[in-house]
Amino acid sequence: MSQTILIVEDDREISSLVEALLTREGFHARIAATGAAMDAVLLEAVPDLILLDLMLPGEDGLSICRRLRANSNVPVIMVTAKGDDIDRIIGLEVGADDYVAKPFNPRELIARIRAVLRRAVPAAIGPSIQVSRRMWFGDFTLDLDAHRLFRGAEEIELSTGDFDLLSVLVEHPMKVLSRDQLMDLTKGRSWDVFDRSIDVALSRLRKKIETDPAHPVLIKTIRNAGYMLAVPAGKV
Repeated sequence: MSQTILIVEDDREISSLVEALLTREGFHARIAATGAAMDAVLLEAVPDLILLDLMLPGEDGLSICRRLRANSNVPVIMVTAKGDDIDRIIGLEVGADDYVAKPFNPRELIARIRAVLRRAVPAAIGPSIQVSRRMWFGDFTLDLDAHRLFRGAEEIELSTGDFDLLSVLVEHPMKVLSRDQLMDLTKGRSWDVFDRSIDVALSRLRKKIETDPAHPVLIKTIRNAGYMLAVPAGKV
């Protein structure tokens, strides 16, 4: 079945062009011009991914993304004006999985959509074999197949970007990983080497798992080197 992409964009010309592009690439596309229109679509069915413009009439894209993340893990790609680094960083902070700047190259847009969708949907492992890959660290259990994190019986909501980074750190406990290594190991994810994407994503992740994010004990910053999961981890 075709995967559904919801385009939240108030410019009719742009949304029509993107809809035609997605259709040619085998996706099912839907359009919503405002946050309220998006809400109406979500009441019918949850799409596989939301392509969310930053500048919208009424509720803006950052507010919409923040609201989505409070209730859903649906992948979100934020569309920003070219050069709006601050808005892009804030978008990652509120939970966007990736971003693309206008005017965007159609091939780049499709590549980013496919990359986010690959990370969001665990690979099928066959009808007769059910293998659960779970890892522990501290008080947490990370389910690598279901893309879920638990502290005891409580589930901690993670975006796909949060999950990608945490998985890499948990699979390399007590080892310092540079920004370049983190970018390489979270394969398929689009990072901008020249902005603070990695730092922003890890700051957001700390807020979800650290007791005191200002004084982290799980994910440590190693000065001039990178980041490290500073507690043991292993397979359940």
